[in-house]
Amino acid sequence: MSQENDLNLPPLSPADLSFDHNAASVARSGPVPIKTAEDLEQVFDVPVTVSAVLGSSRIAVGDLLQIGPGAVLELDRRVGEAIDIFVNERLVARGEVVVVEDRLGVTMTEIIKADR
Repeated sequence: MSQENDLNLPPLSPADLSFDHNAASVARSGPVPIKTAEDLEQVFDVPVTVSAVLGSSRIAVGDLLQIGPGAVLELDRRVGEAIDIFVNERLVARGEVVVVEDRLGVTMTEIIKADR
């Protein structure tokens, strides 16, 4: 015996399968609340550390102690390659270095979604 007969379900029509983009989202347990920036207001003043990493290099301590002004340290990245952007030591984005007036900045070009 098929499940349809056991459950006595009516047949679906194409209208049953359409999605109205203008209708409010409704989950089985009720409406889904719409989140806004105001919902995060309580964490706006929480300090975080943001780091833009241009690259890295391995060097012996003895060589590190001999580095002085004007020394060049070779990094593991190429010119034009995306830099890593960390928030509290967690990779969150990749981006490019930009110059804003007389300061360096970073433009995010890719957001990294964390697997949790």
